[in-house]
Amino acid sequence: MLRLLRQPRWLGYLALATAFAIACSAFGVWQWNRREEALAAIERLESNYDRQPVPVADALPQPGAFDPDRQWTPVLLEGEYLTEEQLLLRGRWRGGQVGFDVIAPFRTADGTVFVVDRGWIDQAEGAEEPVTAPATPEGPTTVVARLRPNEGDIAGRGAPEGQIASVNLPSIAEGLGAPTYTGAYGLLVSEDGAAPGDVAIAARPVLDEGPHLSYTLQWFVFALGGYAAVAWGLREELRGGAATPRPGRVRRTDADVEDDILDRG
Repeated sequence: MLRLLRQPRWLGYLALATAFAIACSAFGVWQWNRREEALAAIERLESNYDRQPVPVADALPQPGAFDPDRQWTPVLLEGEYLTEEQLLLRGRWRGGQVGFDVIAPFRTADGTVFVVDRGWIDQAEGAEEPVTAPATPEGPTTVVARLRPNEGDIAGRGAPEGQIASVNLPSIAEGLGAPTYTGAYGLLVSEDGAAPGDVAIAARPVLDEGPHLSYTLQWFVFALGGYAAVAWGLREELRGGAATPRPGRVRRTDADVEDDILDRG
């Protein structure tokens, strides 16, 4: 077998199998990393979702930064909504229907603004506006919200006046002209101890790790498959798998035939 592997033809096959194995292994590692990310997201949800609320300044000591491990942590806000600055987050689905999320900046007691996603409201049929106007509370309010990271800008997606395509916190902060938390925003849990009646607040997400583990195993099996194909080809050649050429048929002349007749006579 080693003698065959030294032949250029089989060296080429082995090189192809190695390149194929490297590519498959890279895809396998990628799927494994995606599984690790999914497990980390599940762990954050389970660890933080039902915690007791903490003051927003404690959860976000640096308004422009955000620790991903803080996702879903409930925070306590005291202050008031800036109702004149609220926006509609377009293109949000709930129960098979498209609508808006109500994005309401909230000025805390220390003057820093924290952006709150109050919840979903249905879109009027055939119109770029909600069925009913949101009834965001005015005056002093106590809010509990769960932390979510800044969504950033979605390239190529615009929105009419008073609406946004994503929760891009630095952009929202520019329009407010006040110190604003730009590392994270909050999904509303309650206002003054109760759920709002004008919007549907976000439900607890259902997360799972997905099929990444099985995909990882499949890619590594594929990586071994290339070498298995080379080994099978070597075995077939060693066993004489190549067809043995049959001897050519000798053409007999008339003289040969006459000689045979005379010999038999």
